[in-house]
Amino acid sequence: PDMSETYSRELIKKAEVIAGKLNIKIHKGIYTATTGPTFETTAEYEYFRVIGSDAVGMSTVPETIVAHQMGIKCFGISVITDLGVPGKIEFTTHEHVQDVAGNTEKKMTLIIKELIKVL
Repeated sequence: PDMSETYSRELIKKAEVIAGKLNIKIHKGIYTATTGPTFETTAEYEYFRVIGSDAVGMSTVPETIVAHQMGIKCFGISVITDLGVPGKIEFTTHEHVQDVAGNTEKKMTLIIKELIKVL
């Protein structure tokens, strides 16, 4: 199927409104999926930035493609756990990623619960 609107604009807008009401800061951008399970190299981060990526990760996209093919409306939500910014790239571990993601769990849960209520 056509993938030009894989993520539902309607769901994105609702999530943005909810986040605003909850005073949760969000950012929109272009997400690039990688196969993993390794973290990116400095060269890969630079390449992804050149092609317009704002965030890079190993999840979300495969599941979204399958859901979209089944006609399920989708919206993506991600946590930025480490910065792939030239000059600021630091060694990353799986434990670090889990810690940072865990720190956002309550906020993400609030957004999802409120989104479910309005569907």
